[in-house]
Amino acid sequence: MANDDNPLLAAQRRFLDALPTGPLGREDLPLEAALGRILADVITAPEDAPPYPRAIVEGHLVRAADTQGASEETPGQARIVGRCDPGDAACPEPGPGEAIAVATGSLVPEGDYAIVRPWEGQVEGDTLRYTRPFPSGFFIEARGADLQAGQTVLAAGCRLGARELGLAASLGLTHLPVALAPRVALFSIGGEVIPHHAPLRPGQIRDCNAVMLTAAIREAGGEPRHLGILPDDFDTARRACAAALQHADALVLSGGTAACGRDFVSDLFRELGELLVDGVPMRSGRPLIMGVAGDRPLIGVAGHPPEALRGLLLFGAPAIARLLGTEAPLDDVTIPWGAA
Repeated sequence: MANDDNPLLAAQRRFLDALPTGPLGREDLPLEAALGRILADVITAPEDAPPYPRAIVEGHLVRAADTQGASEETPGQARIVGRCDPGDAACPEPGPGEAIAVATGSLVPEGDYAIVRPWEGQVEGDTLRYTRPFPSGFFIEARGADLQAGQTVLAAGCRLGARELGLAASLGLTHLPVALAPRVALFSIGGEVIPHHAPLRPGQIRDCNAVMLTAAIREAGGEPRHLGILPDDFDTARRACAAALQHADALVLSGGTAACGRDFVSDLFRELGELLVDGVPMRSGRPLIMGVAGDRPLIGVAGHPPEALRGLLLFGAPAIARLLGTEAPLDDVTIPWGAA
């Protein structure tokens, strides 16, 4: 969407601009528990990676200067005087005219060295012969080739996926600081609404929104808590929502846009705090009702399941992202429903 002439984008920005920028707090989690969470602080490399030069092929470590001038006509040679395997704490330094057998991953000393690969040299007893020169650093990964100590590795606000956790583990980190997940209270509204697992009678509808919106809130990074189904009674709903906001960072209501002959959710948000968005002039935009109670977002979405999810993705997910200290894209979505 290009600009605020779009009514949906204008409504999204009006709502989000009224919210605080998170994170609301932070906690340190073990890497195994941090998948999908939002990083609260920048992470820098505590050391070079790799922390030492290492061989990236099997072969023989030689002094690069010794190989200059080698050719088919005048082969060079070196005496094999030692070996270094992966896991060895030190590698002998080859002297002039000497070679050290190495394997992929072996550490090697820093300096003017190169690796002669097996097909580029011929071993006879303890003598290595080669017929070409090798540049310094040939098939040697330098210390810090991937990361240098102090370099930014992970930016604050990034979502921790498999790559990010693997990178943290490669640096020896065991815990990461993550943003606290906003606690999101969720109510369904309607006298005809019953739990999705209850027997269905004529005139009733199953509350699939409770399951669906709980999942969507969790996917967005929130900590959802479905607190039940509210009747079409304004005072009951007002008391329940006010009580929920004592222990929640955000409130989501599904359904109840118009009940009891009034703009039920709009009036409810006015009672709880400030009404910011009272419908959006667009397709199925009337049930999109947004407000704030102090610094806590109030999010009203439709009772019709596909529009309920659409409203949560359009307004709830960006609000949760704001409270996490990151951002979600602002764009319209279409929710397919029914048979595939």
